[in-house]
Amino acid sequence: MIDRPTPSPSDTSLHLAGRLIPGGHALDVRVYYEDTDFSGIVYHANYLRFMERGRSDYMRLLGVVQGELFAQAAEEAPGFHFVVRAMQIDFLKPARIDDVLQIVTLSKDVAGASITLLQQVKRGDELLVSATVRVAFVSEGRAKRIPDSLRQATLADAREAEALGEIRR
Repeated sequence: MIDRPTPSPSDTSLHLAGRLIPGGHALDVRVYYEDTDFSGIVYHANYLRFMERGRSDYMRLLGVVQGELFAQAAEEAPGFHFVVRAMQIDFLKPARIDDVLQIVTLSKDVAGASITLLQQVKRGDELLVSATVRVAFVSEGRAKRIPDSLRQATLADAREAEALGEIRR
Protein backbone atom coordinates (compact mmCIF):
# COMPACT_ATOMS: atom_id res chain seq x y z
CA MET A 1 0.00 0.00 0.00
CA ILE A 2 1.29 3.43 -0.91
CA ASP A 3 1.45 6.08 1.78
CA ARG A 4 -0.29 9.03 0.13
CA PRO A 5 -0.32 12.62 1.32
CA THR A 6 -3.68 13.65 2.73
CA PRO A 7 -5.50 16.58 1.11
CA SER A 8 -6.57 19.37 3.39
CA PRO A 9 -9.56 18.36 5.54
CA SER A 10 -10.97 21.84 5.04
CA ASP A 11 -11.62 21.01 1.38
CA THR A 12 -15.23 19.83 1.56
CA SER A 13 -15.49 19.45 -2.22
CA LEU A 14 -13.04 16.54 -2.57
CA HIS A 15 -15.89 14.24 -3.61
CA LEU A 16 -15.94 16.22 -6.87
CA ALA A 17 -12.30 15.32 -7.58
CA GLY A 18 -12.85 11.67 -8.46
CA ARG A 19 -10.94 8.91 -6.70
CA LEU A 20 -7.48 7.44 -6.50
CA ILE A 21 -7.17 3.98 -8.04
CA PRO A 22 -4.18 1.61 -8.12
CA GLY A 23 -1.56 3.41 -10.19
CA GLY A 24 -3.49 6.63 -10.67
CA HIS A 25 -6.88 8.34 -10.68
CA ALA A 26 -10.42 8.06 -12.07
CA LEU A 27 -12.88 10.90 -12.60
CA ASP A 28 -16.48 10.58 -13.77
CA VAL A 29 -17.88 13.27 -16.05
CA ARG A 30 -21.25 13.62 -17.75
CA VAL A 31 -21.43 14.80 -21.34
CA TYR A 32 -23.54 17.95 -21.62
CA TYR A 33 -24.98 19.67 -24.67
CA GLU A 34 -22.14 22.23 -24.58
CA ASP A 35 -19.61 19.37 -25.00
CA THR A 36 -21.09 18.20 -28.29
CA ASP A 37 -21.11 19.29 -31.89
CA PHE A 38 -24.26 19.76 -33.99
CA SER A 39 -24.74 15.97 -34.26
CA GLY A 40 -24.76 15.32 -30.49
CA ILE A 41 -21.29 13.73 -30.49
CA VAL A 42 -18.53 15.04 -28.21
CA TYR A 43 -16.40 17.57 -30.10
CA HIS A 44 -12.84 16.21 -30.32
CA ALA A 45 -11.19 19.15 -28.50
CA ASN A 46 -13.43 18.64 -25.47
CA TYR A 47 -11.68 15.36 -24.68
CA LEU A 48 -8.60 17.50 -23.97
CA ARG A 49 -10.62 19.46 -21.40
CA PHE A 50 -11.87 16.25 -19.77
CA MET A 51 -8.31 14.92 -19.56
CA GLU A 52 -7.02 18.21 -18.11
CA ARG A 53 -9.62 17.91 -15.36
CA GLY A 54 -8.46 14.35 -14.73
CA ARG A 55 -4.82 15.42 -14.42
CA SER A 56 -5.68 18.37 -12.15
CA ASP A 57 -7.87 16.32 -9.82
CA TYR A 58 -5.27 13.53 -9.73
CA MET A 59 -2.73 16.03 -8.41
CA ARG A 60 -5.30 17.40 -5.95
CA LEU A 61 -6.00 13.95 -4.48
CA LEU A 62 -2.28 13.22 -4.26
CA GLY A 63 -2.20 16.13 -1.84
CA VAL A 64 -0.57 18.50 -4.29
CA VAL A 65 -2.77 21.49 -3.66
CA GLN A 66 -2.04 23.63 -6.68
CA GLY A 67 -2.19 26.93 -4.81
CA GLU A 68 0.29 25.67 -2.20
CA LEU A 69 2.49 24.09 -4.86
CA PHE A 70 2.54 27.37 -6.74
CA ALA A 71 3.56 29.27 -3.58
CA GLN A 72 6.30 26.74 -2.70
CA ALA A 73 7.61 26.48 -6.23
CA ALA A 74 7.58 30.25 -6.73
CA GLU A 75 10.33 30.50 -4.12
CA GLU A 76 12.40 27.69 -5.64
CA ALA A 77 11.63 28.30 -9.31
CA PRO A 78 10.34 31.82 -10.07
CA GLY A 79 7.87 32.03 -12.92
CA PHE A 80 7.27 28.26 -12.99
CA HIS A 81 4.41 26.49 -14.68
CA PHE A 82 3.43 23.09 -15.99
CA VAL A 83 3.16 22.71 -19.74
CA VAL A 84 1.93 19.88 -21.88
CA ARG A 85 5.11 19.06 -23.77
CA ALA A 86 3.76 16.27 -25.94
CA MET A 87 0.53 14.39 -26.49
CA GLN A 88 -0.36 11.40 -28.61
CA ILE A 89 -4.07 10.79 -28.82
CA ASP A 90 -6.19 8.12 -30.46
CA PHE A 91 -9.91 8.70 -30.95
CA LEU A 92 -11.42 5.22 -31.11
CA LYS A 93 -15.18 5.67 -30.60
CA PRO A 94 -17.47 8.67 -30.06
CA ALA A 95 -19.16 9.73 -26.85
CA ARG A 96 -22.61 11.26 -27.00
CA ILE A 97 -24.75 13.69 -25.05
CA ASP A 98 -25.77 12.36 -21.59
CA ASP A 99 -23.06 9.65 -21.57
CA VAL A 100 -21.25 9.23 -18.26
CA LEU A 101 -17.56 8.92 -18.98
CA GLN A 102 -14.68 7.84 -16.79
CA ILE A 103 -11.40 9.70 -17.25
CA VAL A 104 -8.58 7.41 -16.10
CA THR A 105 -5.14 8.92 -15.48
CA LEU A 106 -2.21 6.59 -14.80
CA SER A 107 1.38 7.54 -14.08
CA LYS A 108 3.60 5.98 -16.70
CA ASP A 109 7.04 7.52 -16.18
CA VAL A 110 8.63 10.19 -14.02
CA ALA A 111 11.80 11.90 -15.26
CA GLY A 112 13.76 14.87 -13.95
CA ALA A 113 11.55 17.63 -15.31
CA SER A 114 8.59 15.72 -16.76
CA ILE A 115 5.88 13.23 -15.97
CA THR A 116 4.38 10.97 -18.63
CA LEU A 117 0.77 9.95 -18.05
CA LEU A 118 -1.49 7.50 -19.80
CA GLN A 119 -5.04 8.82 -20.02
CA GLN A 120 -8.13 6.97 -21.14
CA VAL A 121 -11.70 8.07 -21.66
CA LYS A 122 -14.09 5.17 -21.11
CA ARG A 123 -17.82 4.62 -21.22
CA GLY A 124 -18.25 1.66 -18.89
CA ASP A 125 -15.69 -0.90 -20.05
CA GLU A 126 -15.56 0.57 -23.56
CA LEU A 127 -12.40 2.53 -24.42
CA LEU A 128 -13.26 5.66 -26.41
CA VAL A 129 -10.07 7.74 -26.34
CA SER A 130 -6.50 6.88 -25.37
CA ALA A 131 -3.71 9.43 -24.89
CA THR A 132 -0.12 9.57 -23.72
CA VAL A 133 0.65 12.98 -22.22
CA ARG A 134 4.05 14.32 -21.21
CA VAL A 135 3.84 17.27 -18.81
CA ALA A 136 6.97 19.34 -18.10
CA PHE A 137 7.82 21.59 -15.16
CA VAL A 138 9.24 24.87 -16.50
CA SER A 139 10.66 27.98 -14.84
CA GLU A 140 11.93 31.11 -16.55
CA GLY A 141 11.65 29.40 -19.92
CA ARG A 142 13.72 26.34 -18.93
CA ALA A 143 12.89 22.86 -17.72
CA LYS A 144 13.34 22.46 -13.95
CA ARG A 145 13.36 19.43 -11.67
CA ILE A 146 9.88 18.50 -10.45
CA PRO A 147 9.33 19.19 -6.73
CA ASP A 148 10.13 16.07 -4.69
CA SER A 149 6.66 15.62 -3.13
CA LEU A 150 5.04 15.44 -6.56
CA ARG A 151 7.88 13.29 -7.94
CA GLN A 152 7.57 10.70 -5.15
CA ALA A 153 3.78 10.43 -5.35
CA THR A 154 3.65 9.99 -9.12
CA LEU A 155 6.70 7.69 -9.17
CA ALA A 156 5.01 5.39 -6.64
CA ASP A 157 1.89 5.29 -8.83
CA ALA A 158 3.96 4.59 -11.96
CA ARG A 159 5.55 1.59 -10.24
CA GLU A 160 2.16 0.37 -9.01
CA ALA A 161 0.54 0.73 -12.45
CA GLU A 162 3.42 -1.15 -14.08
CA ALA A 163 3.26 -3.92 -11.47
CA LEU A 164 -0.48 -4.29 -12.09
CA GLY A 165 0.12 -4.51 -15.84
CA GLU A 166 -1.77 -1.28 -16.47
CA ILE A 167 1.21 0.28 -18.25
CA ARG A 168 2.97 -1.35 -21.16
CA ARG A 169 6.45 0.05 -21.79
